[in-house]
Amino acid sequence: MNEELLSIQGLHVSVDGKPILKGVDLVLHAGEVHALMGKNGSGKSTLAQTLLGHPRYLVTAGKIIYLGEDITALSTDQRARKGLFLAFQYPSSVPGVSVGNFLRASMKAVRGGDVPIKEFRALINEKMKGLEMDSAFLGRYLNDGFSGGEKKRNEILQMALLAPKVAILDETDSGLDIDALRVVAEGIQKLASPTNAMLLITHYQRILNYVKPGVVHVMLEGRIVRTGGPELAETLEEKGYDWVVQESLANA
Repeated sequence: MNEELLSIQGLHVSVDGKPILKGVDLVLHAGEVHALMGKNGSGKSTLAQTLLGHPRYLVTAGKIIYLGEDITALSTDQRARKGLFLAFQYPSSVPGVSVGNFLRASMKAVRGGDVPIKEFRALINEKMKGLEMDSAFLGRYLNDGFSGGEKKRNEILQMALLAPKVAILDETDSGLDIDALRVVAEGIQKLASPTNAMLLITHYQRILNYVKPGVVHVMLEGRIVRTGGPELAETLEEKGYDWVVQESLANA
């Protein structure tokens, strides 16, 4: 079996004193793409924010093990430097900071040293071409006035430059039209490799037409209640989530 990159063990998380995650177990190995699906409010985004160490999300039990190290108590920047990446559902705007400067600073932080401008330009031009992005994009302020598709392409561009070992993609398909979805999804698919792993969080099966997961999980009320292959996503698309709820209640 390939190297174990991320192991989530019995994870319980509260937000503002309210329990949200109630015992999540999940393991990602190198070369794997997992999809995490579920209704609104099931805890999917809470899991994403917790994995990257958002201080509002309090781990009350369980562990997050990354490359054999317990990172449960590490800060967000420490996790990012180690090779964890989160693509946000709603990326924040940062007026006054250009996309180019932000991306170069991010690469410097992750690498722990400066990035020569010639190397940076060559790399970013290559990655932007694959995402059908114009070079003028680099001079714009980060996510300021961006369309939904531009914000999501920028998230994938960041991932391409930082080359994380584990990427968590929180509803990257949210707010995208058909053309933008195709470009973003194909960009994600190109970044999947035998040495990294991805956790793709989504409501719908449509992005999975482009990004092919090997494993699909269903989350319900803070727990993963069902795991299967790609066919599970197709069944959810056909039947909705009610049948999972009913099955979970029957097995309770």
